Amino acid sequence: MQRIMATTALALLFLSPLCPAKDHFEALPEKASPEVVGRKLSARFVASPHMFWTEFGTLHYAEVATWYGALNFAALTKDAKLKQQLVDRFEPFFGAEEKFIPPVTHVDHSVFGVVPLELYRQTGQVKYRVMGLAFADGQWDRPDSEGLSNQARYWIDDMYMITALQVQAWRATGDRKYLDRTAKQMVKYLARLQQPNGLFFHAPDVPFYWGRGNGWMAAGMTELLRALPANHPERPKILQGYRSMMASLKRYQSDSGMWLQLIDRPESWAETSSTAMFTFAMITGVKNGWLDESYGPVARKAWLALVDYINEDGDVREVCAGTATKNDVQHYLDRPRIVGDFHGQAPMLWSVAALLRPAGLLMPAE
Repeated sequence: MQRIMATTALALLFLSPLCPAKDHFEALPEKASPEVVGRKLSARFVASPHMFWTEFGTLHYAEVATWYGALNFAALTKDAKLKQQLVDRFEPFFGAEEKFIPPVTHVDHSVFGVVPLELYRQTGQVKYRVMGLAFADGQWDRPDSEGLSNQARYWIDDMYMITALQVQAWRATGDRKYLDRTAKQMVKYLARLQQPNGLFFHAPDVPFYWGRGNGWMAAGMTELLRALPANHPERPKILQGYRSMMASLKRYQSDSGMWLQLIDRPESWAETSSTAMFTFAMITGVKNGWLDESYGPVARKAWLALVDYINEDGDVREVCAGTATKNDVQHYLDRPRIVGDFHGQAPMLWSVAALLRPAGLLMPAE
């Protein structure tokens, strides 16, 4: 009897969705190879001019997110030439381009620190660590009465901008405080913004499921789950929120494999940046066993659809323009569709990295 019970328990263990699912990301066609796509997108990024905030004249967060993705790709493929190009692109911020460094005053500006922290991880040069930590620590300067960042505005975009930076600070230092405070912040956002169907309103007073806004949330939870220890007290709530969101996205995926500008509105258009963010989140979940095996084909179908939106120049098409909140459905349906915008380039590179990265908590650094 004991042997039967042990055998049954072992079988249940292997059937559990917590076990890594079968890999659905092998034998991709050449055009969808993560190495091929990653090289094309990274080369395009290196050749591109900076993207600035029009009103501030400082570096835009979308370029930061793309830079981070290219650095991930360089490390995972051990591409020394690309790594050096990405390092060289950053060096002017210590001189002639210092004026383009964003201020540590706003959630969308502070995420700049992700890049120098990744450069520190890959090069070991302390100047990058000092710069990056100034942004991570500045994000928690004068926290509110609950110990949360005063940069929180309860837009779902925040939960990538805050989480990515604080997780990078933990990766650079090993200091648990960075994980603890961003996990606490994430749980607060989940409680306030996640809806019963698992998706997120753009803001509490804007009841629309905007694609890229939800994508930022999906990517933020994914980055945090990659870092949080299994015994972290906030991990169960965050994992539950992540799984609830992924289940809803699975239901709303279009026949083409894409997700839409407004996720639940069939009259809206297939949008690439959100689809790439969801693909990154889902690939990572499948590889790490956070999702059961049924999500593998969903993520694969999305990736194969996405690669058809990359043109010969390495630009991603059908990217929603930057979008502030507005309680008007037509505002979201009528947003401009851009080609080559870094909002779309970035999550494509994250998906490339997710396909290349083995299961585990951290990206391997050189």
